[in-house]
Amino acid sequence: MLKLYSWNVNGIRAVTKKGLFQPFLDQEQPDILCLQEIKATPEQIDFDIDGYDAFWYPAKKPGYSGTAILSRQAPLQIIDGFPQDIIKRFKLSGDSYGDPNQEGRVITAEFDKFWLVTVYTPNAKEDLSRIPLRHKHWDPAFLAYCQQLEKTKSVVFCGDLNVAHTEDDLANPGPNRGKKGFTDEERAGFQAFVDAGFVDTFRMFKQGNGYYSWWSHFAKSRERNVGWRIDYVLVSGNLRDRVKAADIHPKAMGSDHCPVSVTLDV
Repeated sequence: MLKLYSWNVNGIRAVTKKGLFQPFLDQEQPDILCLQEIKATPEQIDFDIDGYDAFWYPAKKPGYSGTAILSRQAPLQIIDGFPQDIIKRFKLSGDSYGDPNQEGRVITAEFDKFWLVTVYTPNAKEDLSRIPLRHKHWDPAFLAYCQQLEKTKSVVFCGDLNVAHTEDDLANPGPNRGKKGFTDEERAGFQAFVDAGFVDTFRMFKQGNGYYSWWSHFAKSRERNVGWRIDYVLVSGNLRDRVKAADIHPKAMGSDHCPVSVTLDV
């Protein structure tokens, strides 16, 4: 069995300085840990992760974005970012905020039986000014990339997708409808993954609301569990029967997000 965890740490240095990263590793013992929003370069990360190979893909902009994969099993290869053919095909050159290809948002590891992709999807912004990038470029490009990988092996992808898919994925769907993270465009981007055959692993085991992976810092949202489920693990349809468990870990502190996990028989 393989235990895969995904966690938007909102700054790996901040989590380690709080003394919360190593205890999480010790307790959960993930075989693979995918991280988003590391906000650091390898040179700035001054802790030793015994037993793991670590692959960091930081943003060009200091202290911003970035992803990483920590694995007990050495991958066959690591791919940083999207391939050029996907970037060109979907005109993924950026917007007024910058070039998402320079923000360390996608890292891929190839293993014997599957591809693993972790992603930190661009935020739509409060004024929805990054919706065009998301809807017309990023989400279609990411789906096409995963489908391209699927031609050779099954795909597992995980990360902070910055969208609540359904009304069950946030505590207050009514007042948030049409706002960032819960627009029709972002939700359609997620639905496209499902329509393409990818399986939202958590929903294989639990239905309904109350299961969240991100909480605002305001009004004791986490204590009251007024949150959003925006962190996911999805798998190719042919891996559905190999998914043995999927969970959310709200007791793991250190970030405004909590880890999500899946156990695979691969």
